[in-house]
This record gives sequence, structure tokens and C-alpha cells, in this order.
Amino acid sequence: MAIKLEKGQRINLEKNNGSKLTNICVGVNWGAIEKKGWFGTKTTEAVDLDASCAEFDAANNIVDKIWFCHLHSNDMAINHSGDDLTGDTDGDDGLDNEVITVDLTKLDPKVEKIAFVLNSFRGQDFKTIPFASIRIYEGTPSKVKEVFATYDIANDATFAGSVSMIMGVFYKRNGEWKFNAIGEPTIDRDFEQTLETVKQRYL
Repeated sequence: MAIKLEKGQRINLEKNNGSKLTNICVGVNWGAIEKKGWFGTKTTEAVDLDASCAEFDAANNIVDKIWFCHLHSNDMAINHSGDDLTGDTDGDDGLDNEVITVDLTKLDPKVEKIAFVLNSFRGQDFKTIPFASIRIYEGTPSKVKEVFATYDIANDATFAGSVSMIMGVFYKRNGEWKFNAIGEPTIDRDFEQTLETVKQRYL
């Protein structure tokens, strides 16, 4: 059964059978904004959320950044499915709009932390997005083998007024990988600013 992540919760990357999770997908699912037009008609406003991550070394220096302009890490351990510019336009289809896959066994040995962030590219307030969720699972972007953890980011009043957030950080301790579910909105406006906040407050 998946763990229901709470803000600040730290979890071991261990599956139900006791084995360690090494091939991980971090998926983000969100919906477009439905608006009412004249005479009861409905229109849809596209929502462009960007899931991104960065690798850090032990001194908290950035080793690599993976985002819509750089879809594959230099060590090829992390891969991004590509930029979704609209979100689900016909309600929640149950599929992730953007997925970042991580193979912990292929990481550059100097990588000690991987921080995941989410930014609203067009500056659309998180509170206006009908649904948005994160899940961590074993599988591929098109096939979920086992959901490891889920985190709902839409139903939280603290996100009102924000367009960026820090999802969480994978970190290595005593040779084992763990996950810190941060789930905090920030005042940042873009990916680079959000990474600076990560470095200053969450590593």
C-alpha cells in the first residue's frame, strides 16, 4: 500500500517485500482550468506546470539540472518525459502529465541529493488549478508497477498565491537513499529561483 506523504515526512526507499527501490518515477498530474463563457458555454485555459529536478553533491553544489530544456542528465540516470503545455483538458484521465524517471544505480557517484520542484510557467496561481498530484512509483512513464507514495498538492490553502513549490528531496545517508517530502510553496517565479531556495533552506 502506498504511503500517504505529509509535509516534512521522511521515508526509506523500501518496497513492501523489503527490497530497495532503485528505479523510480516521479509523476505529476494536473488539470486545465475550466471557465464559464457567455450563455453558459465553457472554455478551457491551458495550464503549463513544469516538473524539474537537480542533482547536488555533498557540498550542495549543482551537478546537473533536468528540465524541459535538458531532458536527460549527463550521467543518463535521470530522464524527463517532456514538456506538457496544457494539462488534462477533459478532466482527470489518471495519467501523469510529466514524469521524471530516476535510476539510482546509474547516478554519478558524487551525487548525494536530488531535489524535485514544480513551477507554473505562465504564472498561474496554484489555487486556480482544479487538481494536481505527485506520485512516486516503480515502473515506467506509461506503466505503473507499484505506487510507492502519493502526495496531493492541490487541496492545500497554503499554496494560494504561489506559482512555484518544492516537491521533495531524495538524499543519500549511510549509503542508502531516502526521501524528504517537503511540499512547500515558495515566492519564487521560475526554476532557477526555486533551486536557490532549495540550496538555502532544504539541503
